[in-house]
Amino acid sequence: MVESRFESRSKEESCFTMSNDTGRLAVGAVDRALLILETLAAQPEGLALAALADDLALPRSACHRLLQELVRCGYVRQLREQGEYALTTKLPALGLSFLGSSGIVDLAQPVIDRLAATSGELVRLALVDGDRLTFVAKAQGARSGLRYDPDMGMAVPLSCSAGGHAWLMTQSEERATALVAAQGFANPKQYGPKAPTTYKALMKILDEDRRRGYSLIVESYAPGMTAMAAPILRRGAQAVGVITIAGPLQRLTLQRMQELGRPLLEAAGDLALVSASSPLFARSGR
Repeated sequence: MVESRFESRSKEESCFTMSNDTGRLAVGAVDRALLILETLAAQPEGLALAALADDLALPRSACHRLLQELVRCGYVRQLREQGEYALTTKLPALGLSFLGSSGIVDLAQPVIDRLAATSGELVRLALVDGDRLTFVAKAQGARSGLRYDPDMGMAVPLSCSAGGHAWLMTQSEERATALVAAQGFANPKQYGPKAPTTYKALMKILDEDRRRGYSLIVESYAPGMTAMAAPILRRGAQAVGVITIAGPLQRLTLQRMQELGRPLLEAAGDLALVSASSPLFARSGR
């Protein structure tokens, strides 16, 4: 029998629902399922059930049930029988569809491309979404040598990244402290050796960034890497996003970053002007 559209829709809406009389969403299960998706997003080669359960401190039986639901809904697949679990393209496709519908890439990409050509380095756009800052578009200006290009779509670590500092510098000390407290300080063993680990050190950096108008970091996000970022400001001093330049320290030196300060600020200003045309930009920073 051919499945009706209504029956197909009902099956999609049944994902992650409880199998009891109430039929309500199991909030705890949804939280865990999202943690699984976020973890697998950083492991394109996949993870075994045991490794995933241990990493998330979940009982293996519960982790297995959630993985089976994610498989059924099409977000996860098992690479082979009894093998690792990995994301399918369904989740990235949803994200790309969302960004495409918002028009933000069409509006921002020419500005990003221009700055990438000027700097010869990786340029990225990140949007403010509640208490998160997420990269949504990029352009690679490096044509040879080391090309720095970290993963997209993940929440930006606020305490040790140029993008995080560019956003925090537009906030009050109380708000900046609360945002970092919610996310936690980055561990220098996992990021860069110069990542700040105290609020006092971070606030000193933010004060310097405010006087300059943009942020600068040297080996804070990653060893041997530097970066700079400027906030995209709308409605007075409210930041809706940031634009960043990142590259290797041997090429993107402190002097070179200072030379790129004006082009970076001009790009941030251009993005502020075009932001009014995108509904995604319009709601960012609220």
